[in-house]
Formats: sequence, structure tokens, C-alpha cells
Amino acid sequence: MRTLRIMKQIAFLCINVRITFQTVKEIVNMRYDGIKKILDGKFISRYDITYTTEENKTKVYEIISRNKNITSIADLKNPSPDGVVIVVTDIKGEKLLLNKEYRMAVGDYVYNFPAGLIDAGETAEVAAARELKEETGLELVSIKDTLFDSYSAIGFSNETNRVVIGMADGTFSKSTSAVEEISAAWYTKAEIRELLKNNRFAARTQAFCYMWAKNGD
Repeated sequence: MRTLRIMKQIAFLCINVRITFQTVKEIVNMRYDGIKKILDGKFISRYDITYTTEENKTKVYEIISRNKNITSIADLKNPSPDGVVIVVTDIKGEKLLLNKEYRMAVGDYVYNFPAGLIDAGETAEVAAARELKEETGLELVSIKDTLFDSYSAIGFSNETNRVVIGMADGTFSKSTSAVEEISAAWYTKAEIRELLKNNRFAARTQAFCYMWAKNGD
């Protein structure tokens, strides 16, 4: 039985290696031809990436970025995260913090985790405490983990976030931002399961909430 298990593991590894080689081959066969800035906004810039496919067809891929000085494909890889996402429970670990916020890009309210940009000189953890306080009035009392960089909207942007996971406490207060409409609250697992039925979420928040709440209180 042990041998069979090992053989299955080896077969699994071989399949993964083959898939990895195929993926690398596909990337190599797509030739990068250049990148051009199309528009400079106040906070983001729009670029066109020109590349040639494996079938020798020229394509243009539109992206937005917080980096205003992209001149090569190497510049697309952010050396440090743009923003931070804060995932916190209450002290007892029984409730999850969510913001209900109005987002201009969709013209509607969505549920989301507190989040924001990392200022120059800040660590993700320092930015998490600051953003949490600004958006909700709560204090970040402990940090359980900080996840490595992930992409916010990989289909059209190279923006990266770092997720800080911990616990928060204190009294809610109105967001200090004059340009955002945010209402923060604690939610039990049962309450989140109800929210998930017919409310709009940011994708990462929806996925985490489902996994956190699915096993009941």
C-alpha cells in the first residue's frame, strides 16, 4: 500500500512538471514587442502592451497601473506592494469585520475588507493599522500573519496587495475620508452566510467570507 501511495505521488509530480513545462513553453512562444503609455491619470496610468502570439499574430493588451514609468516588461513586476488588505476578527474570534462601501466603479454598495494604499516608508503592518483606524475607528491589536503579495485585478492591472490578518478592538467611528462612503460592522458566520445569498462583494472578500462562514458558528 505504501508503495502504491508513493507511485501515485510520483505520477502526480510528473503531471505537474509536464504542465509547468507546457506553461513555460507557452510564455516563451508569446513574444513581447513593446509597451506604450496611453494616458496619465492622477492616480493610475493606462498602457498598451504589444506582443506576438505563438501563431505569429500581433495583439495589443490594455492595462492600468499605479506605476507611471513603465518602459519594459520588467517594470510590470512591482518590487513592493501597492496596497494592504486588512482581514480581522474580534477578540473572541467570533465575528469578522466588513465594510459596506459605495464604489464609484460599479455605482453600487459592496461588502469589502478594509484596505488602502501603503504610504512611502510604511510597512504593510503599519499601513494596515493606519487604514483600519481611518476607515473604521478600530485598533489593530494583534497580527497573526502577513501574506505575500497578491494581485488585485490581474486581468487588466499589475496592482499588488499584501494581506494582513489579525484581531481588532475598539469603538466604531465614521471614516475620516471625505471621498469614500464606508460603514463598518462586525458580522457573525450566520450573518455572513445570509449576506452571501444576495449581496455584492469584492471577489477576494466573497471567497474568504464563504470559507470562513461555511462551517457554521
